[in-house]
Amino acid sequence: MASPSTAAATLSCSSSSWLHGFVGPTNEISKFPDKRIPMLVLAQKKAKKTRKIILKEDVIDLGKRGQLVDVKAGYYRNFLLPTGKAQIVTPGLFKEMQMEEERIEAEKKRVKEEAQQLALIFETVGAFKVKRKGGKGRQIFGTVTAQDLVDIIKAQIQRDVDKRIVSLPEIRETGEYIAELKLHPEVTAQLRLNVYAN
Repeated sequence: MASPSTAAATLSCSSSSWLHGFVGPTNEISKFPDKRIPMLVLAQKKAKKTRKIILKEDVIDLGKRGQLVDVKAGYYRNFLLPTGKAQIVTPGLFKEMQMEEERIEAEKKRVKEEAQQLALIFETVGAFKVKRKGGKGRQIFGTVTAQDLVDIIKAQIQRDVDKRIVSLPEIRETGEYIAELKLHPEVTAQLRLNVYAN
């Protein structure tokens, strides 16, 4: 067995020759070694380049207020964040958005159901009677307007209706007509009008 002093000398000698292989002779520091040792480079995980954000206001070519979109991190960091047009979606914010969306959907459904019930009422009432001053034959003086129909609905079934949703054919003589009320984007009620002369 080698003594500790010879082992240290061997280690010192071998480590200096090992170091010499990389650096070269100690007096030639700037000179590269003749033997190149291949170096292993490990790739790092790619950085996340997009961000999931919610828009606080409408952004042209990106989306509407309240919309959830994916954008490049730089676009968010350099434009959307400083101008206050968007914010990063956190789990809490995402849950809050879902609850708000569900509330809005429930409200839309309720409004549509109310419109359908009102349409059913209008269609089961029968004909609304409109009295006008008569002229020759079936002619009447003047015409029946949307405001006339709104007033008649208020008087007969105590419902307030906006005259802007009323669509009437041109009525210039006695007879039966069909008027339409656009109660909802998906619900239209048809009313029968019985126009007669007094």
